[in-house]
Amino acid sequence: QVQLVESGGGLVQAGDSLRLSCEVSGRTSSSYAMGWFRQAPGKEREFVAGISFSGGASRYADVVQDRFTISRDIAKNAVVLQMNSLKPEDTAVYYCAQARTTWATPQSSEYDIWGQGTQVTVSS
Repeated sequence: QVQLVESGGGLVQAGDSLRLSCEVSGRTSSSYAMGWFRQAPGKEREFVAGISFSGGASRYADVVQDRFTISRDIAKNAVVLQMNSLKPEDTAVYYCAQARTTWATPQSSEYDIWGQGTQVTVSS
């Protein structure tokens, strides 16, 4: 069974950085694109970043462009989200997810396997 486990969240101050990691296990997990989403209280879950299965293609939400970086750590079988210059509006629960395709999509409905989430809180 495919399983995703996020880690790395925490409480930081505006301008700080965090590195989130999503450990992937399972027979088919490595054949699909991966994405990061986030959800704040009272808000819908929104796309943050995605990375394709192959080719090194990645995409980002406009609000995190130039601040966040998504990558694959093949040796550790993980997907990493490096978050720099964090802002209070970045506060949310961050979820790792596996897509149904080999290319990244911003639509949450195209992701069928989700991690448990990790809390990121950015103070003013």
